Amino acid sequence: MTQVEEAAPATHELPPPLVLLNMLSGMMSARALQAAAKFGIADLLKDGPKGVAELAEITGTHTQSLYRLLRALTSCGVFSEIEPQVFSNNPLSSFLQSDVHGSMRNMTRMWGDDWRWASWGELAYSIQTGRPAFNRIYGKNLWQYFEENNPSSGRLFSQAMTSFSESVNGPVVASYDFSGIDTLVDVGGAHGSSLSAILKAFPSLNGVLFDIPAVIEGAKEPLQAQGVLERCRLVAGDFFESVPAGADAYIMKFILHDWDDEHCLQILRNCRKAIQPGGRLLVVEQLIPAGNEPAFSKILDLEMLAILVGRERTAAEFEQLFEESSFRLSRVIPAPADFSIIEGIAI
Repeated sequence: MTQVEEAAPATHELPPPLVLLNMLSGMMSARALQAAAKFGIADLLKDGPKGVAELAEITGTHTQSLYRLLRALTSCGVFSEIEPQVFSNNPLSSFLQSDVHGSMRNMTRMWGDDWRWASWGELAYSIQTGRPAFNRIYGKNLWQYFEENNPSSGRLFSQAMTSFSESVNGPVVASYDFSGIDTLVDVGGAHGSSLSAILKAFPSLNGVLFDIPAVIEGAKEPLQAQGVLERCRLVAGDFFESVPAGADAYIMKFILHDWDDEHCLQILRNCRKAIQPGGRLLVVEQLIPAGNEPAFSKILDLEMLAILVGRERTAAEFEQLFEESSFRLSRVIPAPADFSIIEGIAI
């Protein structure tokens, strides 16, 4: 029998063509993750390791093809092959489980939806025109598409955003002192996961959850489950028209990056109309850092370009938006999880 020697790991830097090839292969690993999330592999492994044949039987997949998928993901650090063709969860794959705090399963599934891949496939159009490729493909914006054409993708999008939001709530609470606030309005707060976390951490605080009617209808039960419903008023409306008045602080998490400057100013000016001078505005977003260092926000900015009319922004760009809507940017608070709390004071 011929002895096969395993190649030793490379210790030198990759040449530029291979660096580019590794970057190009990102779409392959993304699709592999999405397939694993679709079949719920991490959920099937949460109680212990399973052989690939058993996993294939449960998921209705081809045994060897499923093995090839899991082998590839294991090589990327997702899942562990503890013995030949037997797999277990590991610290990365555990976040593909549906029922863990900060689960990435719905985010991973949403990342693989057809509308996202179609939009990224037409990125060059957005670069040439400055307009969303999504609108060109579907003849409407993303929110209209969810409502009129694909409610199931809309629900998955909302679930993904809620799951991701849960991983950010803790750092928001830990990074900002809400104790001096009497009433906090969460503008575009969905089902209130962020507001719930803040209310639970600051028992003297009262909250107002504000979102469109269809979203607010589903918010009561989650707030009740978190034990904060009695301290939270639910208000339905459109932040392009107005926001609830009279609170001393307003928070928006991952809202402004969906919109261009014109729409952002409309939202911010409505907040300014609702708040008294000296009141606080808290904007939670990923900032684009200065220079050419790697930053996820710079890549996410292309997502905003291809799919929405929004953009990721620098601190200076937020300062300009604040000035034009009668807020003074008082400070930028970096927080864990690669985002910042941008504080404005109403003037």
